Amino acid sequence: MNSSTALATVLVDELVRCGVRHAVLCPGSRNAPLSFALHAAEQTGRLIVHVRIDERSAAFLALGLALRSGRPVPVVCTSGTAAANLHPAVLEAHHAGIPLLALTADRPLELVGTGANQTVRQTGLFGAAVRAAPCLAASLDCDRQAYGVQQAQWRSTVDRAVAAACGALGGGPGPAHLNVSLREPLMPGAVLDGLSAGSAPPDGLPALRGRPDGLPWTAVSTASPLQAEVELDLSRRTLLIAGHGAPPAPPGLPLVAEPTAANWPDGLVAGPWLLGSPVCEQFRPEQVLVLGRPTLHRPVQRLLANPTVAVTVCTDRPEWTDVAGTAIAVGTALRCTGSPDPEWLHRWQQADARAAAAVSATVAGHPRATGLEVARGLVAALPAGALLLLGSSNPIRDVSLAARPRPGLTVLANRGVAGIDGAIATATGAALAHDGPGYALLGDLTFLHDANGLLIGPDEARPDLTVVVANDDGGGIFGLLEQGAPEYAGAFERLFGTPHGTDLAALCAAHHVPHVRVPADELAGALTPVRGLRVVEVRTERTGLRALHHQIQTAVTTAVGLFVGGRA
Repeated sequence: MNSSTALATVLVDELVRCGVRHAVLCPGSRNAPLSFALHAAEQTGRLIVHVRIDERSAAFLALGLALRSGRPVPVVCTSGTAAANLHPAVLEAHHAGIPLLALTADRPLELVGTGANQTVRQTGLFGAAVRAAPCLAASLDCDRQAYGVQQAQWRSTVDRAVAAACGALGGGPGPAHLNVSLREPLMPGAVLDGLSAGSAPPDGLPALRGRPDGLPWTAVSTASPLQAEVELDLSRRTLLIAGHGAPPAPPGLPLVAEPTAANWPDGLVAGPWLLGSPVCEQFRPEQVLVLGRPTLHRPVQRLLANPTVAVTVCTDRPEWTDVAGTAIAVGTALRCTGSPDPEWLHRWQQADARAAAAVSATVAGHPRATGLEVARGLVAALPAGALLLLGSSNPIRDVSLAARPRPGLTVLANRGVAGIDGAIATATGAALAHDGPGYALLGDLTFLHDANGLLIGPDEARPDLTVVVANDDGGGIFGLLEQGAPEYAGAFERLFGTPHGTDLAALCAAHHVPHVRVPADELAGALTPVRGLRVVEVRTERTGLRALHHQIQTAVTTAVGLFVGGRA
């Protein structure tokens, strides 16, 4: 057996022993030994392989699988720019804490820097964005004696990479990079004492003797030894802010939760609007407890930046939310003293009921379809047990601002760095790992940015996924930001609005993906769970969106002002 085949065979076997059940593979020449090894492992039922031709989409597919399953998922590619295309997903995995394994094939070390084709310096390619970046290299030969000696080192290195991605020894989950130098011949060689390309190496070989069957060569604990408590006196007027990856919240307190927080169903319906209302100055909290990593709403960030409010952060991530540098304490767990004042929670709930009614009435009364209306209708109509992946920019904010929080959904999003890349692929991966119907809500630019995510070969597993596209023909979110102000109207449409006029039905037809276009008020009828991948397009309007948000905020302020003034 040649050295590259032997290395690939051992590597894939050890991945399976480490708990890997899905792998994403991109076609290439240098990674051919890994491709054959993965294929053989799939043929024996040891894992599932998903083949994609676009490395960026492939990486986000692996990210989605890992995001929903919690298991490490490798994305395997060839050398050169193929490896570089994994970088966006690696960054997302780093900041979101997702166990992604970038497994890149490489040229032999002696070819780096010689002008050899498709050769770049891949060692350290992802910099500080990975938890670990070990390297493996195939030797010049691989007889039985050499194989017996080398496989222990190969297995140990694989275990280190997977352990780092899983957050072993308290490091927190995230991406790891395993760079594998493979030399020619790259095709499977002759059988070496019963070891064939892609097969599980027999336990009788020297390096596996004495190891339990099916377990990793080196079992690394992934339990975190860190338990850093912070004290919080709940008898003070306390507001909870929950973001991405939030731990459980103490009961009896008003909660403003983002949709991807597990406790979103327990949150205030109109929390972000309330925080944006000047009327709420009359029940400003003394302290705020930040759970996880909130990133969506400027009123939340303004509250956290207020020097008169004591901010405590509870998270297991090393990068905690404290943009303004005002946090007084950070820990991984809470030690609570005192009891919440029921009247404090009651006042917030009363204000929220009035604010939520104002939001609902204003959105419903708008003469044109908007992303807010689509988000509200979508969340209300989804079946229990559904997965919902939310695209960045407006879709996740529209859900947070207009939808009524509800239990029975698994809500996910790429909030590590909140990019729009890879959204279809991420949703596909998450849906493949979800036991139930999958849905995604994306904007049109996010959808187009990952159009290759629709490309699924005829031999590949297809998700039960409905992608809802709120299509306003451009970048609607920019109209809500500073550049959307009237004084910049002359340059806005070309520089930020970026209309595209793409025919989404034709794009879907090219990929043999079913497509239907429905009005916003008929969306619920198009959400019945179906088998396979489909796209539901809803035409929305971004002109006037800035004015609508101002109208909603005014309606909320008026409704809450009447309550505070005692005239409700």
